[in-house]
Amino acid sequence: MENVDNLICPARFNLGTHVNVLIASVPDGDDKPYKYPGIYRGVDALLLNKMDLFLHQVRPGFFRRGVEALNPGLAFSPLSCASGEGFDAWVDWLRRRMAE
Repeated sequence: MENVDNLICPARFNLGTHVNVLIASVPDGDDKPYKYPGIYRGVDALLLNKMDLFLHQVRPGFFRRGVEALNPGLAFSPLSCASGEGFDAWVDWLRRRMAE
C-alpha cells in the first residue's frame, strides 16, 4: 500500500500488510526521524533513496542515530537509483522475508 508524502497517518493504522517499508529520500532532509517518529517505529524496513546526494544534503550520522533510536534492528538499505547501489542487499532482504 502506498501513502504518498504523509508520514503521520499510515503509522497509526494497521492496514493488514505483511511487511511495512518506508522509502525515505535524502533530499527530504535528515530531520524526518525526529519530526515523525511514529512512522519510523512502525516499519520493518527503511529504504533511504538518492544516496548519491547524501553528503550534500544531510548529516548521515544524525539521520541514522534518529532511526536507530526509534527502531533498533530495523532493516536499513541505503539506495541509489542513479547507480543501483544498495539494491542487491534490499532484494536479498525482501526474498528472505517472502520465504518466511
